[in-house]
Amino acid sequence: MKSIDEHIQKDQSEIEEAKAAGDTAKVRHLESELNALKEYKEHNPGDKHDPTSLELHCDANPEADECRVYDD
Repeated sequence: MKSIDEHIQKDQSEIEEAKAAGDTAKVRHLESELNALKEYKEHNPGDKHDPTSLELHCDANPEADECRVYDD
């Protein structure tokens, strides 16, 4: 996807499809991803790119070891 907005729209439509199919596991997964995308968008209002799963994780958990950035 090209933008975070496209990804949000895609997840919303896939949630509706999964609900109609009765796939509760997929609904939970997509709702979790959708919440992370919305939080990322809220924390980074000027950033329109579709974030990776690592970017979403680090936005929610900046203190995690894998998210640390070291200056030389």
